[in-house]
Amino acid sequence: MVSTLQQRAIESQSTDTDVASNQLRSRMAAMRLSFHWLGTRKSLNTEQKARAADAFDAEGKFLGANKKLIDTSDATFRQVTAIRTQATAYYKSVSLPFPEPGIRLIRQDSIKKIDSAMQVFRDELVVAVGQLEQHFAQLTQEARCRLGDLFDPSDYPASLDGTFAIEWSFPTVEAPEYLRRLNPTLYQQECQRVQAQFDDAVRMAETAFVEELSKLIEHLAERLTGAADGQPRIFRDSAIGNVDEFFHRFRSLNIGSNEQLDVLVNQAQQILAGVDPQSLRDRSDLRQSVATNLSSVQASLDGLMVDRPRRNIIRGPR
Repeated sequence: MVSTLQQRAIESQSTDTDVASNQLRSRMAAMRLSFHWLGTRKSLNTEQKARAADAFDAEGKFLGANKKLIDTSDATFRQVTAIRTQATAYYKSVSLPFPEPGIRLIRQDSIKKIDSAMQVFRDELVVAVGQLEQHFAQLTQEARCRLGDLFDPSDYPASLDGTFAIEWSFPTVEAPEYLRRLNPTLYQQECQRVQAQFDDAVRMAETAFVEELSKLIEHLAERLTGAADGQPRIFRDSAIGNVDEFFHRFRSLNIGSNEQLDVLVNQAQQILAGVDPQSLRDRSDLRQSVATNLSSVQASLDGLMVDRPRRNIIRGPR
């Protein structure tokens, strides 16, 4: 049986979540990023799988096989895929997770900046695809030689125009207003569902921040401690730079939903304030001090991963 004190703690925690989720709804906007991309692999057809299965005295229907259509290690193709990687990394760096698949949350006052950045990625993709287009006939010919009887000209587009694309949109995740007029009961259910999604988004954001900071601190502390032979480990500037980038992103996206997390982030930032990579390489006492203090922060982060009570979502009949 839940005690009065426990019940009050649960109610207080639920209220805190409501406040944080309402702040998230008022400050953030939904964004979806997607890609249209050329497939580089294709499954073998039934006849081809049967022929492949014969080599192993197996039945074709129990064999899964595909062919690689082009050499993805080609420099022009890698440049195209690099743009997708960069766009995805940027998108995640300026957004928070959301429980609806394919959607993340961005700051409303950053929409123009993010939209402009995505347009730059789109323009870069057009240029990179143009360079790939000039080389694509050669890649196709190389595939013909490598695939032998498995080569099929219909697997390759006559032109790469429209084959690669970056698309983004800013969908609404709120209950539609027209539903209020048509069916107030269903509208209320949708409002509760949206509220629950933002409650989950708050927890997802906290979890993402905790996990990322924990991994960064663990890696940095490992680099600062000596190896098995007593010699310092290789320490790169990025070990500090990545943590600094986290601090910047946390300040930009954090809504102050978890006071303990805020305190731990501030502690980590104070530990590393004024510390530069070269000083850590030169001074063993500084390495030891920073590593010890960071280990204390990481221990607290490990204890921060607690489940919060989930809101019951009322759903109408299907």
